[in-house]
Amino acid sequence: MEKRIYRHNEVFPLECGGSIENLEICYHISKEFGSGAEKGKKVIWITHALTANSDPSDWWDVLVGEGKFLDPRKYTIVCANILGSCYGSTSPSSINPATGKPYLLDFPKTTVRDVATCHNILMEHLGIEKIDLLTGGSVGGFQALEWSIMYPHKIKNMVLLACNSRFTPWGSAFNESMRMALYADPTFASGEGGKAGLATARSIALISYRSFEGYNTTQYEQDEDCTFPQRAASYQRYQGKKLVDRFDAYSYLSMLNLTDSHNVGRHRGGVEKALGMVKARTVCIGIDSDGLFPVVEQKYMAQHIPGAKYLQITSAFGHDGFLLEWEQIKEIIENEELI
Repeated sequence: MEKRIYRHNEVFPLECGGSIENLEICYHISKEFGSGAEKGKKVIWITHALTANSDPSDWWDVLVGEGKFLDPRKYTIVCANILGSCYGSTSPSSINPATGKPYLLDFPKTTVRDVATCHNILMEHLGIEKIDLLTGGSVGGFQALEWSIMYPHKIKNMVLLACNSRFTPWGSAFNESMRMALYADPTFASGEGGKAGLATARSIALISYRSFEGYNTTQYEQDEDCTFPQRAASYQRYQGKKLVDRFDAYSYLSMLNLTDSHNVGRHRGGVEKALGMVKARTVCIGIDSDGLFPVVEQKYMAQHIPGAKYLQITSAFGHDGFLLEWEQIKEIIENEELI
């Protein structure tokens, strides 16, 4: 897949007020797109999760890539980086035209609807009229669902993985704990990086992404006589550093705020009415061990999206199962003939 940048030449208004000038959307697309060779190929649009990037062959490499199930040579595959992320789209590290300096904490709050609007702008720029399969997990599912409500006739089939229709107090509690971690680092508010806060926030997040069984399987101490177990603690520190090495604390704050905004029923008469607006043939996939987005949430969406189906996959790894249980996901897409 090929990385490209779309530069929007109009002021981009935000749902919460304010606007962004010089909007840039970073995206990856099948290399041959634009050569004419893409004509007649089905379009698969993938929406990415919280700290991922626009290259699904990087973070979903078991499913996406040459010779894989979702082959960019066989299909036109598109994935756009979330507004506010640090992987190429306009973000807190971008230059604020009002000051000539990076936005950092002055970056405006954005919503899932803003991101869906960005996707649609890019879709129109690319000249794509219909998406044959729209799919995303977690925050990617938020984007896909919102987009399918805003522009229902543009989406033919949709797979929603491990997500919900309105962010819960349970999820917001994790988000606030992570924001507290960011601001507890004095270098965050001062604009000097916030790396320690970001590492702590990631450690908090990881607990919500995994499961009791997953941790006890992979992080159990081998020494039965150990007095102070360190394996799980070391793993948390490792994962914190790993994110610090590849992500930005100010973008992380933007992603947390974006996640909190997720509510498809806002100004639409409620969630059930909004879900009823979806026209895409939809499959909602739940993960049996997901503690962040329990299966009751995907069942609820399937119940209220017209003609939708609920299917469940099994994983020992909680919410992260949407990234790891690729064989089960592949089987569902094949069996349901979604592409």
